[in-house]
Amino acid sequence: MSVLTASRAGVRHHRRWLVRDLDLRVDAGETVAVIGPPGSGRTSTLLALARRLRLTTGRIEIGGTAALAHVPGVEEPEPVFTVRDHVKERLALLGRPRRAAATVPLYGLDPGLRGRDLSPYQRHLLGLALAMLTDPAMIALDGVDAGLDRAEQDALWRLLAEIAAGGAAVLVTAREIDAALVNHVVLLDDPRTGTPGRPLVTSTAGAFAEVRLVEAESVGAAGAGSPVPRRDLEEEPPERPEDVRRPSAGTASEDVEEEV
Repeated sequence: MSVLTASRAGVRHHRRWLVRDLDLRVDAGETVAVIGPPGSGRTSTLLALARRLRLTTGRIEIGGTAALAHVPGVEEPEPVFTVRDHVKERLALLGRPRRAAATVPLYGLDPGLRGRDLSPYQRHLLGLALAMLTDPAMIALDGVDAGLDRAEQDALWRLLAEIAAGGAAVLVTAREIDAALVNHVVLLDDPRTGTPGRPLVTSTAGAFAEVRLVEAESVGAAGAGSPVPRRDLEEEPPERPEDVRRPSAGTASEDVEEEV
């Protein structure tokens, strides 16, 4: 069953396209990785696919609820709240009794840890624990390789595999990925090489490996003395508050035309 369908989806910030002409279909239990270098639009693509960022062009449909786990700057822990506080607050927002916090899986987190004391890995664990309270059809988390050592990354991927096995689609971003861990890869352009174009979407580890091989051969052919063209880069621009959207339950879709 299809959980996420994107058709020619695009997001533009001022005069710059963060992502455009993205076509993607994700079924229940599948995992998607959006990868690319800093500034390539990974976070914006994730938020657009989760329908938290307004599209400039195209259409996105989600069959169910899309929940954000840890997305720095958008969905992250309150510094003074403990893990237990976060769970109780989320339960209250969902209209569920706070006493249910005792039965919520915390994936090994100390309930007394405060948000400001959580490591990047622990922030992902808390984000997943909170997101799973909504029984989402799709769960999204940003930067699964940012600030995590190899053991933590491996542990996080095992947990994501368990979540996917339970039927939820999983959407992540990273700089690089082992394509054997996912079903689909959305490869974004390096903005230093020019205007971002249509992202490459692969659906097998072999196809992604072949793309990387071609890229490596192209770099080798250019020679070590040939610099990569670059232009001045800023960090990925923060989304405007009115563009970051609140979650909606049920089947949702968005269909817009290109802004002039």
